[in-house]
Amino acid sequence: MADKDPIRVGILYSETGVTSTIGLSQLQGALLGIEEINAAGGVDGREVVAVRYDPQSNPARYAQLAEKLIVQDRVNVIFGCYMSSSRKAVIPVIEKWNKLLFYPTLYEGFEYSGNVIYTGAAPNQNSVQLAEFMTTNFGARVYLIGSDYIYPYESNRIMGELVMQRPGSEKLGERYVALDADERDYRAIMDDIRDKRPDFIFSTVVGDSTASLYRAYAEAGFDPKTMPIASLTTSEAEISQMGHGVATGHFTAAPYFQSIDSAANRRCLAMLRARFGDGCVPNLCWEASYFQMHIFANAYRQAGSDGIAEILPHILGSEFDAPQGLVKIDPTNHHTCLYPRIGRVDAHGRFTIVRQATRAVYPDPYLVTHSLGDWTARLDTLET
Repeated sequence: MADKDPIRVGILYSETGVTSTIGLSQLQGALLGIEEINAAGGVDGREVVAVRYDPQSNPARYAQLAEKLIVQDRVNVIFGCYMSSSRKAVIPVIEKWNKLLFYPTLYEGFEYSGNVIYTGAAPNQNSVQLAEFMTTNFGARVYLIGSDYIYPYESNRIMGELVMQRPGSEKLGERYVALDADERDYRAIMDDIRDKRPDFIFSTVVGDSTASLYRAYAEAGFDPKTMPIASLTTSEAEISQMGHGVATGHFTAAPYFQSIDSAANRRCLAMLRARFGDGCVPNLCWEASYFQMHIFANAYRQAGSDGIAEILPHILGSEFDAPQGLVKIDPTNHHTCLYPRIGRVDAHGRFTIVRQATRAVYPDPYLVTHSLGDWTARLDTLET
């Protein structure tokens, strides 16, 4: 019977290439969500089946495979993309065929598509908080380093605008490196940083070159207690590539860290490790990839279809008890209400959460307001 046929969903996460560490974690999040859904009886008795391809960290390949999923595999909903360049490549395909993309990655904001559900952080859910925290605790003289593609350019522009609101602020440098940059590519930048002595470094470096940046910083002999790296893109996954202690003392802003002390997070991590072993590295993109699959399944149960006209009204406004907290899809802009947090890397490569949201922060992808409000509750004091 047709109403018992499997529900096929498209999966596009990079299992190879320069962003494969995050891509594999996103894939594991999606697969864990699917396995949980199926173990609980599927969607009204129907099994969810992943039709997955490896885009190899290549934006053009993302677009080709999105078209293949829609035209040949006849899927209506795709879960995927990490870098903004891959999302930008896929959106025209999704819009042309009027299908739906769930995108589980923080991004630069200033975008809306009626065919996309954005489950990663918008700038008012990470950049604003990181700017406030770093300028308050370290100072407002910043040096910006990013990978050479759209997200770092836009994210650095936003961070620069936020920091420059502070007294004594100064943007001392803005440098970009190739996605496959190694430690040699950072040496001249480290020399420039030594000369200019910023209060903190803001990194929008992504993928494998993140580890090279932090190693180059350590080799330069800099001290994170006085001039730390602050990032939105350095997660547990990138830290796992660096070597013992390399990232200790640096900061990241994200809605999710492995160290969140909640029943939902502990249960989810236990299931993930039982399924994929200790080699998996949960992070903010993994968590969004996981919970968005459940949001889809819950909406399908109500809609009885994954056609965009039928399912979208049930996605918008829906909630799910995610590992970070109760998340909600904002019906006005297709982004997600999330819980901003600031984490400091400890000696074991884990994040100590030093500030966190007291309630969900609604997404403001166009940064209409830069107000911080009462989003934080101090959990501990910085080391001196």
